[in-house]
Amino acid sequence: MSALSRLRIADLLPVATIGLRTRPGRAALSVLGVAIGIAAMVAVLGVTRSSQAQVLAQLDRLGTNLLTVTNAEARGSRENQLPETAASSIGRTEGVRSAAATAQLKDVGVHRTDKIPSHLGAGLEVRASGTGLLSTLDAHLIEGVFLDPATSNYPVVVLGFEAARTMGITEVTGDERIWLGERWYVVTGILQQVQLAPEIDRAALIGFGTATADFGYDGHPSRVYVRADTDRTAEVATMLPRAANPAAPSRVTVSRPSDVLSARLAVADATTSLFLGLGAVALLVGGIGIANVMVISVLERRGEVGLRRALGAARRHVAAQFVVESVLLGAVGGGAGVLLGAAVTVALAHHQGWQPIIPPVAAGLGLVAAIGVGTVAGLYPALRAARMAPTEALRTA
Repeated sequence: MSALSRLRIADLLPVATIGLRTRPGRAALSVLGVAIGIAAMVAVLGVTRSSQAQVLAQLDRLGTNLLTVTNAEARGSRENQLPETAASSIGRTEGVRSAAATAQLKDVGVHRTDKIPSHLGAGLEVRASGTGLLSTLDAHLIEGVFLDPATSNYPVVVLGFEAARTMGITEVTGDERIWLGERWYVVTGILQQVQLAPEIDRAALIGFGTATADFGYDGHPSRVYVRADTDRTAEVATMLPRAANPAAPSRVTVSRPSDVLSARLAVADATTSLFLGLGAVALLVGGIGIANVMVISVLERRGEVGLRRALGAARRHVAAQFVVESVLLGAVGGGAGVLLGAAVTVALAHHQGWQPIIPPVAAGLGLVAAIGVGTVAGLYPALRAARMAPTEALRTA
């Protein structure tokens, strides 16, 4: 009988879904296990890609050709001086587009009023700056104007983003003043956040002329910002120490602020591997859940299996029934997991202000992985069902 028996493809699906339709709660739990694993994988890849795209967009916008030159002997937030000719020598270096010097003015307090004791500070600092700083950093103002050749010799100040927020100054009216050292300075501008130069965000910027007149600035910069030709950035970085301090180039440090953003990509990649591993574990647990459900289903449906075998169903037909049922569980769980992972990615991306990106490869591979897990999980129960002898199955039913 078994050699002559036939099972049409059209009949296989209804037969294979009998167990799912009669035990929906158990089937739902099996689907949930697979869905969680696939959702974790899709969400991790989606959130990572969205985050990386944001970082790459920042790098493209801010540029990777910004370099900073400082004294290598600096300690903590205290910057030591560079030679007086450092900025001009750097500006003449081949491959340098522009250079802007700043000088940290030590022991000059930044306060909202003159009533605050000078020894109390808010982590802010005063920097003397040239008029070319804005263009070199590719920075922008929220309000007001930056220093120019005329105002650089007068008691006016431009506040960095964090400095303005700390002192509660949100607009430039012409009447806002702050207390620098022992003098009042009029606020003429507020900078937008400068992501590649956080020290500027915490600074109150004044001109070199007024820094010399009011605070005895001696003309030695402590930090020089450099914009290089993009394709020659690494080469220029090797030439800057000698240009800044020909007598002692080893005392000069050249850094590339965009490397911090690039490091975020490396950290994101490492984190992705960790969470993908956790997603794989969840998927494995889901596969084990499917296998358990299928084994129990075989044991509970011995009578059905025995009856079908007695009526002429071949071993391969019984095996196909349970394999297809397991594959369906995996496929439904995979589809639900892809949708859930995509939803998590979109929600987190919108919360962070990123452009949500769901890699098609992640969705496709997630679904394939779920079907694969379902297939593997159903093989043993299917073979066990197929090996049942009709008489034994009917007797133990």
